[in-house]
Amino acid sequence: MTRSLTDVGPAVLVPAAWTVTLGAHVTALVTRRTLFVALCVMDVLLVAFYLAARDEMTGPVLSLWLRVLLGGLVATLLGTADMALDPGSDPLLPVTLAAWMVLPGVAYLLTGRAVATPAYRRVYLAGGLLSLAGAAAYALGSAGGAVAGVVAGLVAVGVGQTAGIVAAAVQNT
Repeated sequence: MTRSLTDVGPAVLVPAAWTVTLGAHVTALVTRRTLFVALCVMDVLLVAFYLAARDEMTGPVLSLWLRVLLGGLVATLLGTADMALDPGSDPLLPVTLAAWMVLPGVAYLLTGRAVATPAYRRVYLAGGLLSLAGAAAYALGSAGGAVAGVVAGLVAVGVGQTAGIVAAAVQNT
């Protein structure tokens, strides 16, 4: 059986994206310029993935994920433009981050409801719950200036979404 890059690529790119995001919050290694470049790369990859996979993403679950992909692309483009146009302030960048926390979180819950195999259902539901709980922890940590809440939120989102995308890659073998 041959696997395409669209089958396995997201299982590598999702944890990579959350690692960069976490790094941008907790270390000086991920600079503002690095984050901007990462967003530009993500824009290109999202468009390429959409174009490569859109004809295959049919049915109730995959069409849901196609909408997540498009919503995430719009959010990522907003964040990229925000960083490019206003170097000192990024009022739209939190929208990008929130979209990538919430959209997949909700989609994993809906995927979990639609999947018949109990093991995959549990992973998708857990991934969705972790993503949404992580989004809440991140928001509360950010609002209260609690670095631990921000880090815990990002880790929860990253773990939940990684588990979900790896399950999807395995399930579709």
